[in-house]
Amino acid sequence: MTTNISTITPEELESLIKNGQAVDLIDVRTPAEYFDCHAIPARNVQLDSLDRQTITELRNDSRETPLYIICQSGSRSQKACEKFNAMGYSQTVNVEGGTKAWEKAGLPVVRGKKSFSLERQVRITSGTLVLTGAILGWLINLNFIGISAFIGAGLIFSGITDSCGMATMLAKMPWNQK
Repeated sequence: MTTNISTITPEELESLIKNGQAVDLIDVRTPAEYFDCHAIPARNVQLDSLDRQTITELRNDSRETPLYIICQSGSRSQKACEKFNAMGYSQTVNVEGGTKAWEKAGLPVVRGKKSFSLERQVRITSGTLVLTGAILGWLINLNFIGISAFIGAGLIFSGITDSCGMATMLAKMPWNQK
């Protein structure tokens, strides 16, 4: 089921802020990604943490005022908007292009300690597991090649569904929590 989610460009959102409009902007990336670089005035609430209670607390049960949602490039914020809409909050707006677009437009950001992006962590982990499976299959037992096949199948599934179980697991790792 696809829902129609409102979108706004980073420049349009910045214009609202400059014109004095109160803007509630939530960044749904991991804390590590958020602290690396985030748009001003975003606050961090990780996508996995968005449940009914968290949403109610965030919004003071206000369903009438727009809630702007941003992530790295727009995919996770789209999912967050869909989550909000499913809970009855229809005034959600996805920031097009995410923090990458915000930064590219030269809009104000807060920079912190640089860390590996979640996408990069997935590539490193996938590559390590594929290589490990191939080496173990060659040196010890051919059945270890199944590790490589499993990761390959997971990457195909991830590409088709635009969801990544490995990214979800890595996001919960201690180094991604600040």
